[in-house]
Amino acid sequence: MAIELKNVTRQVGADTHIYETNLSFDKGGFNVLLGTTLSGKTTLLRLMAGLERPSSGEVWFDGKDVTGVPVQRRGVSMVYQQFINYPNFTVFDNIASPLRVAGISHGQISQRVEKISELLKLTPLLERLPSELSGGQQQRTALARALVKNAPLVLLDEPLANLDYKLREELRDELPRLFMDTGATVVYATSEPLEALMLGGYTATLHQGRVTQYGPTPTIYRKPNNLLSARVFSAPPINTATIQKEGGTFRLTDSATWPAPDALRQLKNGPYTIGIRPHHISVESHAAGAVSINGIVQIAEISGSESIIHFHIEDNSWISECRGIHPYKVGESARLYLDVSRCFYFNPDGELIAHPGAADG
Repeated sequence: MAIELKNVTRQVGADTHIYETNLSFDKGGFNVLLGTTLSGKTTLLRLMAGLERPSSGEVWFDGKDVTGVPVQRRGVSMVYQQFINYPNFTVFDNIASPLRVAGISHGQISQRVEKISELLKLTPLLERLPSELSGGQQQRTALARALVKNAPLVLLDEPLANLDYKLREELRDELPRLFMDTGATVVYATSEPLEALMLGGYTATLHQGRVTQYGPTPTIYRKPNNLLSARVFSAPPINTATIQKEGGTFRLTDSATWPAPDALRQLKNGPYTIGIRPHHISVESHAAGAVSINGIVQIAEISGSESIIHFHIEDNSWISECRGIHPYKVGESARLYLDVSRCFYFNPDGELIAHPGAADG
């Protein structure tokens, strides 16, 4: 294991920022910490870097306990969402600064700075000072300085958040391939589920200082172990509701019922929770066996060729995200269709009991 957290906690006064956590990241792997603001992503990165010390537990790197080792001796590169650059250095000198500290030759410095500058679209800006750059250009400079070091551990705290959309998309595609060549272990924090999916690798979902699940990113998305992980890994938010099992039938409302999948017929009667992502609720019945539901429109948005409808059903506020332009008025009743084959089923404790593709055995 390249980096391992063993029974790590972090408390500040009476507040617990990180509950007992065990995580292991393989050498050379690309890992994502996915969670909302204040879920603990930045604190975990700072613990790995040595910028904070755990209240209990240990941090190991390449088989050595580095819990008390200062950040300067850990061989770590870290990039924050808020860019940090030397104001009196040119862009070239900002990027080259860690290489000069490491005693790299002038020729190698030029080669490495030119390569990373080309990737991050900084080549025309190398002679400028940070004050002459836009916010996105300054963030790219900070990112280039971290990447050029070829550190064995790279920690990225939402580093693309301040970049324009096009460059963000390009870098999401390029970063995993770039690090694959360096052999560095990468831990990338984000609050965006789509970004985690695009980056791939492995993902740890976080909720209020706890890791709820860790594994290959597509697996976490397709098969969250619990309701917390499903909620973390869905944008727009996953729709959830309490349903009742009555014999061989599940009931959402008096008019919205469906046969229990074969794998769930033996469940005892009573309440369960379903989860369904917004793009599996449509204004048209495309799926075989889709169940119609009636909701009261709260918000209706049209985004390009998609319609996003926030609606109220029973005691729940749900979201539909479907193709096409479907104008609705706030307050009116809308008939929508629930693709029950795409439902996640959770027990009363929030643990997954069936996921799409597995519910029918």
